[in-house]
Amino acid sequence: MKVLLIGGGGREHALAWAITNSSVLDRLYCAPGNAGIAELAEIVPLDITDHGAVIAFCRETVIDLVVVGPEAPLVAGLVDDLAAAGVRAFGPTKAAALLEGSKAFTKEICDAAGIPTASYASFADADAAKAHIREHGAPIVVKADGLAAGKGVVVASTVGEALEGIDQVFAPGSALVIEELLTGEEASFFALCDGETALPLATAQDHKRAFDHDTGPNTGGMGAYSPAPILTPALCNTVMETIIQPTLKEMNRRGTPFKGVLYAGLMIDQGVPRLLEYNVRFGDPECQVLMLRLKDDILLLMRAAADGTLSTMSARWYDETALTVVMATRGYPGAYERGSEIAGLENVSEMEDVEVFHAGTTRGDNDRVLANGGRVLAVTALGPSVRQAQAHAYEAIARLDWPEGYYRRDIGWRAIAAEEDTT
Repeated sequence: MKVLLIGGGGREHALAWAITNSSVLDRLYCAPGNAGIAELAEIVPLDITDHGAVIAFCRETVIDLVVVGPEAPLVAGLVDDLAAAGVRAFGPTKAAALLEGSKAFTKEICDAAGIPTASYASFADADAAKAHIREHGAPIVVKADGLAAGKGVVVASTVGEALEGIDQVFAPGSALVIEELLTGEEASFFALCDGETALPLATAQDHKRAFDHDTGPNTGGMGAYSPAPILTPALCNTVMETIIQPTLKEMNRRGTPFKGVLYAGLMIDQGVPRLLEYNVRFGDPECQVLMLRLKDDILLLMRAAADGTLSTMSARWYDETALTVVMATRGYPGAYERGSEIAGLENVSEMEDVEVFHAGTTRGDNDRVLANGGRVLAVTALGPSVRQAQAHAYEAIARLDWPEGYYRRDIGWRAIAAEEDTT
C-alpha cells in the first residue's frame, strides 16, 4: 500500500513508526512532517489546508490510504473531500468530527444516547454565561466550544476564576459550555470505529499540567503512560457498553456514522466512568505509548476501519508499560524561542525499548536537529513496570544535550504510587 500521512507532530511520528512496520506498506509519504518523520517517510511539500492539492497528489501518486492525524483537517472536512474524489481515508467525516469540534454537540449526543457525563449549559453570549456562573457558583468548568489545541478548558475553583476563564476562552461568534466539575481520576480510552463496530484499544493516562506535582498551566500534554491501572478489564467493558457503543449507535441514527479513532476522556469516581469529552483522533502524547505497545499491524487496522471490516479484526498489546516524557521548549505553553539545537539523539538510538518521537523539530544546516515548536520531543520507553519504564525514559533524556528544553520529572507518579501500594 502507498500511504499518505497528514500531520507533523509527535503523534504522527509515532504513527509513521508503526506504519513502517506494516507488512502491507509499500511506500509512506507525509505532509508536512518533521525531522524525525523524514527518516521514515518521504516528506511532501503540501499545504494540508488545500484539499485540492492533497487530492491531486493522491491521484498522481495513486495513494491507497490517507491517514489524517490531527483534528483540524478532520473538522475541516478533509476526509469528505477525499471520499468525494474517490480516495480512501482513515478518519471521521466533518459531521462526525463535531464530536471534537463542538463541546455542545457532544453534550447533545450524550443527552440523546443516555451517556453519563457532567451536567451543563451552553451559551453563545459571554454575559449570559457569566450570569449563569454567578447563579450557580464554583467550582465549575468553562470550555470553549470549538478546537483549542488542548488549552480551551478552565477549571475554576472560584467564581472570579470562572469569570476570568470566560474572558480567556470566549471569542465573538463562538460558544461556551459551562459544566459541573466532576471529581475522581482521569483516564483515556481509545476505540477504533468503522461506523458499525467499535474495537477497543489500549488505555492511557496523561499529564496536562506544565510542571511537577501537576502544577502550572494546562498544556497539550507533558507525558503519558499506558495502560491506565484504574481502567480494569471490567471497567473497560463498562465504558464500551455505556459510552462508546451508545455513541456509535446515536451517530448512526443521525446519518453521520463515526469512522476512525474515538478517544474518550473519562472521569472515574468510585468505579463509575463518566465522559469528560471526546476527541476524534489519537491523543498526543498518548499515541506514542499506544504505538509502542501495539502487537498488531496498525495499517491493517486502519484500513479495516476505513473499509467497514473491523468486525474481522483484533488488537493485541504487549504486557509491558509504555511511558513517554515530553520535552518542551522553555517558556511553553507561553512564548518560546525556536531554533535551538538538540544534540545527543544518536546516544539514545543505541538504547533498547526506547524511541524518541519528534514533534516540533526541523533540520538545520549540517543536518542539525533544531527545536521548532513548544512540545518538541516525546522520549518513550517500555518497561515491565511503570517505575522501570519511567527510569528507562529518564535515562534516555539524560543522554540528550538540549539546555533550552525542559520536562517534568514525575511522569507516571500516580501509577507508580498504585504499584507500590500493591507490593
